[in-house]
Formats: sequence, C-alpha cells, structure tokens
Amino acid sequence: MMGKHLKAAIALVILLSLAIIGFYFGKPIWEDIRQRHTSDARDTKGKIKIAMDNWVGYIPLCSKEMKKRIRQFGWLLECQDDKADYPKRMERLSRQEIDFAVATVDSYILNAASFDFPGVIVLVIDESKGGDAILARKEKVTSLDSMKDRTDVRVAFTPNSPSHHLLKAASAHFDVPELLPKGERRIETNGSEEALKRLLSGKTDVAVLWEPDVSKALTKSQGAIIKILGTESTEKLIVDILIVNRKFSEKNPGVVKLVLETYFKVLKNYRDDTELLQKEVMAVSGLREDAVKSMLKGVSWVNLTDNSQRWFGISSAGGSVEQGLVNTIESTVKILTQSGDFSKNPIPNKDSYRLIKSGYLEELFASSISGFTIPGAKTIQPGIAINSLEAKFSLLDESGWNTLREIGTLKIQPITFRSGTADLSIQGKEELDKVADTLKHYPTFRIVVKGHTGLQGDPAANILLSQERADSVMRYLIVTYLMDTNRIRSMGFGFSKPLSKQSGESDRAYYYRLPRVEIFLVSEVY
Repeated sequence: MMGKHLKAAIALVILLSLAIIGFYFGKPIWEDIRQRHTSDARDTKGKIKIAMDNWVGYIPLCSKEMKKRIRQFGWLLECQDDKADYPKRMERLSRQEIDFAVATVDSYILNAASFDFPGVIVLVIDESKGGDAILARKEKVTSLDSMKDRTDVRVAFTPNSPSHHLLKAASAHFDVPELLPKGERRIETNGSEEALKRLLSGKTDVAVLWEPDVSKALTKSQGAIIKILGTESTEKLIVDILIVNRKFSEKNPGVVKLVLETYFKVLKNYRDDTELLQKEVMAVSGLREDAVKSMLKGVSWVNLTDNSQRWFGISSAGGSVEQGLVNTIESTVKILTQSGDFSKNPIPNKDSYRLIKSGYLEELFASSISGFTIPGAKTIQPGIAINSLEAKFSLLDESGWNTLREIGTLKIQPITFRSGTADLSIQGKEELDKVADTLKHYPTFRIVVKGHTGLQGDPAANILLSQERADSVMRYLIVTYLMDTNRIRSMGFGFSKPLSKQSGESDRAYYYRLPRVEIFLVSEVY
C-alpha cells in the first residue's frame, strides 16, 4: 500500500516539475504569440536575414527605407554585420543561418569554394570606381614597372580585402610579383586606416587604401605620395554582388523577387533625392559631409537596366547585351589561380553559369521596374553595344603622347610573327586576343605598342621591321576589336633598347628574348 502511495507521489512530483519547466520555457513563447496577435506584428511573415559589412555600397540595401518597404509586405529585414568575415559568412550561408549575403566576386569565389558555392548571384550591387587604389611614396616608386626586380619595396595592405584583390590583379596583369612580397616587406594591416598611417610615416613604400583614406593620403602628403593605380581606371575588377542561399531561393522565390524589386525602387528614391542618400551614409558611418561625398564618388551603383543588359546578358527586343558577370567571374578565377589561391578553376565543371541565376532580373526587367542611375551616367540603349574596348579618346599630338604617365607593361606571352616578316602568326593573334581580355579591365588608359628586334642585322632594317611589327599589332587590335585609333600608338626601336641580361641566363636564352613586342598602358597626368 505504501508502495502505491510512494509511486503516486513520485508521479505527482514529476508532473509538477514538468509543468513548472513547461511554464518556465513556454511562457516567453506564449508571450511572444500573445504580443504578435494583439498588435500589428500579427501580420509578420518572418525575417529575411542578410549578412553584410559596413562598405558604403551596401548601405542602400540595408537602409531604413529598404527595411520600411519590406515591412509593408509583412517581412522583417535583418542586416547582420559580421565585420567582413567572409569565410564565416560563406559558412553561415551554407548552413542556412542566413538567407542572403553580400560579397565581392573575388571574395565569393575565394571563400565559398570550400562550401561548394552554397548560393547563386542574383544581383550586381555596385562596382568600385575609385574606392580602392594602390598608392606609393614618389621618391621610391613611380609606376608598376618601377617595382619590377626590386627587393627593397615594402607593401602594406589589408589581407582578403577588395584592395588585396586589386594587388593580385595588378600583379597578374602587369607581371609585378613584387606587389605581393613575402617576409618583412609584406606588411599586413588591420584596415585601410592603419595602412594609411604607415604610408604617411614612411614605414611602407606602397599601400593599398580605400576611401576616404585614398583622398587623405593624396591631400596630406602634399605631392610626396602618388596614385599608381585606382579603380576609377578599371572595369569589372572589384564588383559587389548579392547572393541568395540556393535552398531559400527554391523555397521562397517570391521573397527573393520582393527583395530585388524593393531594392531597385529604393535606389530610384535615392537617385531622385541624392541628399537623402548622403544623410543616410552620414548617419550610418558617422563621417562628415565632405568625407561622405568622397566615399560616394568611389561607388558606381548598378541599376536594373545595366544589371540586365551589361552584367547578366538579358536582352530586350533588338537590344545588345554583354555577359559582364560571367566575364568577371572567369577573369577573377584566372587572377586567383595566378596568385596561387587555387591550383585550378574551383567552379564545378568550370561552368561560371552555375554561380548565377538571372530569372529574377528577367521578370523585373520585363515588367520595367525602374532602377538607380547616376545623373549623367550612360546606360545601354537598344541596338548599341557597350564595349569598353571601343571607348573613344581625344586626338593627341607628339608632345601630348610624350607627357603621358606610364602605368605599366602588360604581362603577355611572346607575340609571334611569320619568320622575317611583320605578319602575325596564328599564335600571335591568339595572344593578342588574350591581351584584349585584359584590356577590358583598363578602359581609360591609352596604349603604346613597342617593337624590338635582336642585336644582329642592319640597324635601319631592324628599326623598320620592329616598327612594322608594332604597326601590325596595333592594326589587329583596331580592326578586330574596333579600338579607337586615337587610343593606341605604335613605335619601333630596333635593337636600341635591349633587355638586361638575367643572372645566370645563357646567351642563347637572352638572344631569344630580345625580339619582342611590348604593350604599355599610359595615362593622362592631371
């Protein structure tokens, strides 16, 4: 009898304990339900989580206006600042802890490969246009070429930042491995501001900065610091994108479309009221108005039309398009491979289209949703191809060409010709096609083609042959890629400018290198 009473007592204690535990843990849930159903929050459908950082280009996506408009459709937009921890961001995307993530194309490829690319790119947010730059102390470095074969140049940069990618791109395109030194000459900093301090104090010779530190360096140094290469002179190098988790996209296509449609409407609102954008950036960044204006100059937001036609290759009836995003992905893979980040193309089946989903933009473009444009910016018009290789340049006389500042020599394989002639070989034309792909990244620079010969033969005949070969290269680029004749110049030097012989190099190897065609990029001096 006592046993039955004891069991009943134990059972009662257990039930009471479970009730207390249930009440303890269930009360917050019940309170949450009660609050929602007794307020306007009863219509909330859920949260849309975006992982981001404080780059100014992302501010419209996570602005108060964006959140307010999304809320009108029953969703809460939650932007989570992870301080640009890209590896963690991609890991969270793969675990479905976030629905969207922002990144640059290079950071996505670099950090998402180990997670089998858990998201697809649905939008190009912006492109760095002066936001990042390679600067140097003038007494030590004057151009990219001036760094070659140097063992005394120190370089400061923030690892895994977009500016780091600018270093990798310049190193790969201009064959300047000295931009990515090792040992004591490699100075890794925690952000652009620290790199700026080192550059101003002379503790580094070269630094990669982003705005507003680029402007600060050029202003405070009073001419002692110069800009070697800035993204205002590049195209499709540092490109910010919006990525959606693949599973979220499959389950919630309507939500993805809502985010994109709302985003373009918000950007249009900022286009119509530029002061509103400045105030938003000032509130978020805490910077003064002049610094904010400088920052905004370094960002080129991409509207719906350009997203569709220039980046995703979506055509309207009779319209011309460009596969800008695919081209950027492929060129980025080449840069990361040449920089040693990958031993081979990390994209499954080497198919860049596996990282892109254009369907959402196609729907929006068909319904003619207005997007963000910068006053005075050019947009693609039906029937007109926008190709940076076809950019127009003003005519320069001899003195004008002589005042241009040298940027650097492009890294190319030998451009070959039929023996003893100036006729390009098939291999020579293929190499020039690769050169054209690189030139797409540098649309504002002029081009100087320099021809050289070996040490043997008649000097006058060698000068003539080197000039004819330089002319042949120039003509191929003009005819094949419709380059403006005002942009490009050819020069023949014969054997008057031989290369320096490398340490341990045999005579045979040295003489083989002498006949060559070099392609220089040059820029106006302002």
